[in-house]
Amino acid sequence: MSTLAPLRLLREPSNASEGNQSNATVGTSGGWCQGLDIPNELFLALGLVSLVENLLVVAAILKNRNLHSPTYYFICCLAVSDMLVSISNLAEMLFMLLLEHGVLVMRPSIVRHMDSVIDMLICSSVVSSLSFLGVIAVDRYITIFYALRYHSIMTLQRAVVTMASVWLASTVSSTVLITYYRSNTILLCLIGFFLFMLVLMLVLYIHMFALARHHLHSISSQQKPPTAHRGGSLKGAVTLTILLGVFFICWGPFFFHLILIVTCPTNPFCTCFFSYFNLFLILIICNSVIDPLIYAFRSQELRRTLREVVMCSW
Repeated sequence: MSTLAPLRLLREPSNASEGNQSNATVGTSGGWCQGLDIPNELFLALGLVSLVENLLVVAAILKNRNLHSPTYYFICCLAVSDMLVSISNLAEMLFMLLLEHGVLVMRPSIVRHMDSVIDMLICSSVVSSLSFLGVIAVDRYITIFYALRYHSIMTLQRAVVTMASVWLASTVSSTVLITYYRSNTILLCLIGFFLFMLVLMLVLYIHMFALARHHLHSISSQQKPPTAHRGGSLKGAVTLTILLGVFFICWGPFFFHLILIVTCPTNPFCTCFFSYFNLFLILIICNSVIDPLIYAFRSQELRRTLREVVMCSW
């Protein structure tokens, strides 16, 4: 079974891959420890869908000058990150299939070099994707709480510096991760990064929702029917639930997998959890499919541009 290259390196801890793993597996009962067999076709299908979606987002933002703003540039960078995840996944799939069927014959040293290149590309895109989710949350926070000063705070120059910093940090961190992926310190840093992004998004979006709810309450208190207040609060709660729910569901299992690698590499329960690694990868790819629906396609201006892009392509 082919999986994402750099994440495959973290499938199981090194000290559980030999005798410890077999001892742990013997002590477990139940068929759920056998893992989940996910066909390569599903990885390919999700990768293609994500690639097309994010490519359309990038094309629409580049085409429409009205979308040339820091907010949409951050969304564009998120789309590029998700698109790189898809491209790297598809490239690795094709690369391994060609090797398995003997169509492509290469020396082992070249295969390892190609695998390292794909490793770096996917790790960089995964880290940058998480980073831009946080950047978008901060940008929305500034838009709401500092609306009158937004253009002086989030200038184009600062946006460019932010984007360049994220890409540079993602490249450096991915290089370190690929080099020292067996180190618990590196894994703890990766887990800490995820928890930081989760807490950041949680605090910012809940604060934004609380402010919106307060404004709706103020407006509704001056009017007889409170339906607008209840409807607006419900819509805000649903949006908040979708944003944080998708983030936690798609990324949480993988990072919980890393936590178990550090804390209980030979525990029977942890060993069973490791066997579902391919499912966690599918969830990460699903996140690349869902991100455009949450952050991009909700914009009426972008949807209109997308229709123009699709019509021109025909």
